[in-house]
Amino acid sequence: MSKTGRNRPDRVSQALASSRLGVPAVVFFVMSAAAPLTVVGGVITTGYAVTGITGLPLAFLAVAAVLILFSVGYVAMARHVSNAGAFYTYVTRGLGRPAGIGAAWVALLAYNMMQVGLYGGFGFIAKPLLDEWFGLDLAWWAIALVSWALVAILGVMRVDINGKILAVLLVAEIAVIVVYDASSLLNPSGGTVSYETLKPGNLFVSGLGALLVIAVTGFVGFEGAAVFAEETKNPRRTVPIATYVSVGIIAGLYALSAWAMTVATGPQNIVDTARKDGPETIFVLAGAHLGTTAVHIGHALLLTSLVAAMISFHNTIARYAFALGRERVLPAAFGRTSRRSGAPKVGSLAQSALGLLVIVVYAAAGLDPLTQLFFWAGTSGAFGVLLLITATSVAVIGFFNREPNGESAWRRQIAPGLAVLALTAMVVISVSNFSGLLGVEPTSSLRWIIPALFPLAAAIGIGWALVLKATRPDVYRSIGLGANSSIGRTGPSVLAPEAPVQPRVGAEGVR
Repeated sequence: MSKTGRNRPDRVSQALASSRLGVPAVVFFVMSAAAPLTVVGGVITTGYAVTGITGLPLAFLAVAAVLILFSVGYVAMARHVSNAGAFYTYVTRGLGRPAGIGAAWVALLAYNMMQVGLYGGFGFIAKPLLDEWFGLDLAWWAIALVSWALVAILGVMRVDINGKILAVLLVAEIAVIVVYDASSLLNPSGGTVSYETLKPGNLFVSGLGALLVIAVTGFVGFEGAAVFAEETKNPRRTVPIATYVSVGIIAGLYALSAWAMTVATGPQNIVDTARKDGPETIFVLAGAHLGTTAVHIGHALLLTSLVAAMISFHNTIARYAFALGRERVLPAAFGRTSRRSGAPKVGSLAQSALGLLVIVVYAAAGLDPLTQLFFWAGTSGAFGVLLLITATSVAVIGFFNREPNGESAWRRQIAPGLAVLALTAMVVISVSNFSGLLGVEPTSSLRWIIPALFPLAAAIGIGWALVLKATRPDVYRSIGLGANSSIGRTGPSVLAPEAPVQPRVGAEGVR
């Protein structure tokens, strides 16, 4: 391997493969992380069953409105900062290096929780289906290991190959959801389509906080467009379009599906139906009018939906680790890519190792893969992402206060400021309703322990940043520089050559 300096890998191995993703491919990655059929089949029915609130369709639209408001400043900043670290880099550039590393630790915890949680859901859901279809009576963990192996292999392959696989799975998922929704709307309970659950009074009730976090779970991944910015053909165009398109499609699809279910069962019956049939609710409703073949197709696509989400989250986590390794916040090995595929190989393998460890531990301990892995880890990870989004919105304001970059006041201050207020309110309401979110008693220690993990991770990250500042100032100065960190420059990424790039000495972009 050639060197550009002592013990430093060359620029090629410290850069992700560029110009491999266009807007459609990034949208596929983002929406695959959202796992549409998994959300419709699991999250929506769980929302009805756990909260007993029928205003879920409006919850999706309300969360979407807040996320679009957030995205105004987010994508504006993306035009000036292109880095696989996304939230980590944005918080660094807006609030300083210690806060940035704190955000990075929260991101790694949150996304890993969501990714490994999917293995539990896949094993639990696939077990009875494989028995019914093929007569295979396998343990959930054995099935989970098969999906783990597939994700591990794809994780070190070319990113565009992953994108093509996700595209096929996603299109099939959405098609099935639309057909199921049409069946529900064409066969309303009592013969009349009801709009009752679309009335605001059904949303603003006790337990709203738990409902909002459940709705946020359906959107997790929308922010991923910025993670793949370095691998897109035109980051300044691709990231904004992919972000807005993803939020719009996700919101419309989920709100429609949540409402269609209430039309099929009757608004007064949706909660009891969801509690009785659980994740099977959508399939029971579809089977009544579309037949068993349509149900089998839906079940198969539910499994592929889970796998698609695993692939998408795995790629996101690997790129966060890559961004941190490239800047030597993590060991430098994480900041190197495969010469063959351009993928962040070490970060991918590390995530695979973690996934394997979790599956083995849960299997050995006999823990419940659905509730204690899939549901708890998934919803808790979504809360962590909500915290990241809130911090990033504050960081956007801080970044543009120092570097206006010609952006309007709406993009620099007004929209991000409104987003901060709305997101902070969501965080406060969510914490107060965390026991309802987990489905545990209000006196359970889990209602405080789990949300406290994220401030703890942030504190550890901030502490590590201060250690780097005292012991490795050269590394500390590289934090937040992205692709420029390997050549000693600051300012916008080398992937945005139209923006000015300044020498590292005297850098003022981050603290």
